[in-house]
Amino acid sequence: MTTDQPYALIFDMDGTLIDNTPYQAKSFQLLFRDLGLTTNARKLLERLNGMPATNILKTVFTNPVPEKQLKEYASQREFLYRVLYWDKRREVAGLTAFLEAARAAGFKLALGTGSPGDTISYIIDHLDLRRFFDVVVGKDDVERGKPHADTYTTTAHELGIPPERCVVFEDAILGEQSAYKAGMRCICLTTSIKADKFQAPLHVIRDFTEITPQQVRDLLEQHPETPKPSQELAKRQYMKL
Repeated sequence: MTTDQPYALIFDMDGTLIDNTPYQAKSFQLLFRDLGLTTNARKLLERLNGMPATNILKTVFTNPVPEKQLKEYASQREFLYRVLYWDKRREVAGLTAFLEAARAAGFKLALGTGSPGDTISYIIDHLDLRRFFDVVVGKDDVERGKPHADTYTTTAHELGIPPERCVVFEDAILGEQSAYKAGMRCICLTTSIKADKFQAPLHVIRDFTEITPQQVRDLLEQHPETPKPSQELAKRQYMKL
């Protein structure tokens, strides 16, 4: 391991920078109602959160749906989400102070999300967060979204930091798996699911008031090994999308 390089902190967006999962679930539920589907959106997102919306939508139809139609449904869902969340956009508690402290402590910072560019802008530019990130990687920058490793491996490559010196902040089961597939460690937030749902995080927090950059550095140095992705989770159908 090259020790003269800085550590990098890579942040998911939905449920990590912002606590928006209830609004995501509500927008899916309204779409399902419109389509005559009875799927429970909150339970669906507990399993699939982190995936691109079209991949999530693939799992709710009995018969295959053309990609063009899935994209139209995803656009409808995105519109509903923005209407619901428009006046609610705010960062998870303590985020800006943590990002400022992390930059001052010499960490590289990046965003790695399954959202497309306009959705990224809808959040991070509205909240004036882009200034903190050395790299921003979204859906349009990778071939395969989470739970594949591409989002985080691409982010690390653009940062110029090896995976073993990166830690990912995630709120989703599939995002945590994506981090491990990329050879990174993970700190998880309980904005979307309970702590015991995660596989093997370095640490679990409710928000960024519960951790400091020095604590992150200590955790990375105390736990140098990256967990292997869960075979149990990998066997599930939704992990193959």
